[in-house]
Amino acid sequence: MTDKKDPMIPDGAVNPIDTDYQVGQDNIIVNVGPFGLDIHNRVFAISGLLVVAFVVLTLAFQNQVEPMFSGMRSWLTSNLDGFFLAAGNVFVLVCFVVAFSPLGRVRLGGTEATPDYSYLGWFSMLFAAGMGIGLMFFGVSEPLSHFGSALGGTAVENGVRTDWAPLGGAAGDAAAATRLGMAATIFHWALHPWAIYAVLALGLALFSFNKGLPLTIRSVFYPLLGERVWGWPGHFIDILAVLATLFGLATSLGYGAAQASSGLNFLFGVPLGNTTQVLLVMGISAIALASVVAGLDAGVKRLSEINMLLALLLMLFVITVGPTLDIVTGFFANLGAYLEYLPALANPVGREDVNYSQGWTAFYWAWWISWSPFVGMFIARVSRGRTVREFIVSVLIVPSLACVLWMTVFGETAITQLVRDGYEAASQAELPLQLFTMLDALPLAQITSFIAIVLVVVFFVTSSDSGSLVIDVISAGGKVDAPVPQRVFWAVFQGLVAIALILGGGLVALQAMAVSTGLPFAIVLLVASVSIIKGLASEPRSS
Repeated sequence: MTDKKDPMIPDGAVNPIDTDYQVGQDNIIVNVGPFGLDIHNRVFAISGLLVVAFVVLTLAFQNQVEPMFSGMRSWLTSNLDGFFLAAGNVFVLVCFVVAFSPLGRVRLGGTEATPDYSYLGWFSMLFAAGMGIGLMFFGVSEPLSHFGSALGGTAVENGVRTDWAPLGGAAGDAAAATRLGMAATIFHWALHPWAIYAVLALGLALFSFNKGLPLTIRSVFYPLLGERVWGWPGHFIDILAVLATLFGLATSLGYGAAQASSGLNFLFGVPLGNTTQVLLVMGISAIALASVVAGLDAGVKRLSEINMLLALLLMLFVITVGPTLDIVTGFFANLGAYLEYLPALANPVGREDVNYSQGWTAFYWAWWISWSPFVGMFIARVSRGRTVREFIVSVLIVPSLACVLWMTVFGETAITQLVRDGYEAASQAELPLQLFTMLDALPLAQITSFIAIVLVVVFFVTSSDSGSLVIDVISAGGKVDAPVPQRVFWAVFQGLVAIALILGGGLVALQAMAVSTGLPFAIVLLVASVSIIKGLASEPRSS
């Protein structure tokens, strides 16, 4: 890494935005003994009050809110699936148009800026940022689910074709069902989610490192809103970003608690149920709080390094003792299948595969969109010095290939166990348990299952800690060094929101809130895409 310098000071030519706004000018500073607050008075107050009210009301009316969450998720995904799919396609197109046009020669941080991290370190952080708990939860369960559905083939009910997916089906053909199932899985983890992250990350990096604006979501909209971005339009954007991030993280924490609970039950007989999940959220949130207090370098950095090493070791172990040849050949076959079926999977109109397009894709896209402020800010902060073309190609391609590899390793292993060995335990288990039942058929199952639980827990901690930092930056008006007690507040309420949603309807409630906050923020991102292109067009370009 190069010598540390203020990343907001550009190197070389840039076209900064001339504004009188100063970071923190609307903040309220309060010091009470050793504790201090430095908060944006409107964004923090409104976001905090909304979150507190949500937690209190959800916990107070658990029985009443459960059907409400279920109905809300169903209505949003069934009526707006086309919108979510179309929005995802727009983000991919924006990325490719920007990358391969003259705008791609703009360098983040100025024409003479140099990268802060080597390619290896940068690529590792890009992958670590995006999808930890999700990969653990869905690495086995999603390929198995789509394989089973595809194997069922095409059905006709009351004269209406009800394909599992736009790819048709593969009735009785295990090889074809594997190909279709893996393509359908990879669609949710490759180009589209990373394009969502890339769009917001590019906007944050451009308007902070080149334009000299605060590192917060509202800054991206300056070309469209002008000085009004520092008023209520900007407050509204940042409040939406805080809520989207908080509920997106709560969804991930809920998935992590469900999987860790299932793993503990599988290994040690710990009882299943909401009580165990709530205790897990409380315990892991306490660890996250310790990490928050320890600081970014001592906390998140070390935990991330440990987690990446454990994840790599687990994946290499499965490759070595699992169906190695199937995994190696499957990687290229699955990548080819994904590219072949991508147009059909991304089609937003005329879909008959409601279980897939609404039950899976619409939820995923909303979830990734709600995560985008968190992941986008992290990616922006580690990408200074890259050209826009280098940034987009790397953010889209490298993590996508890593996700293809992960899904192939765990998905192909589980499907091979079912088809070749007749091992049905994983396919018949509940979704949170399927990873552990797959590992149970391999050597050293007790050890690897325990490592998997540790991975889920540490992903939980790093997501909570990093998410608290991002939410705090937004709610502190762009200040990156706000007092620690503010991050403690957000870390505590992340856990409380996850607990409230677990008690108020479990995974369905978690999904409902991810979709609900993802919807308005999808509109925010679509508008931001226009603003980003306008901002790039005014920047000098590297030779």
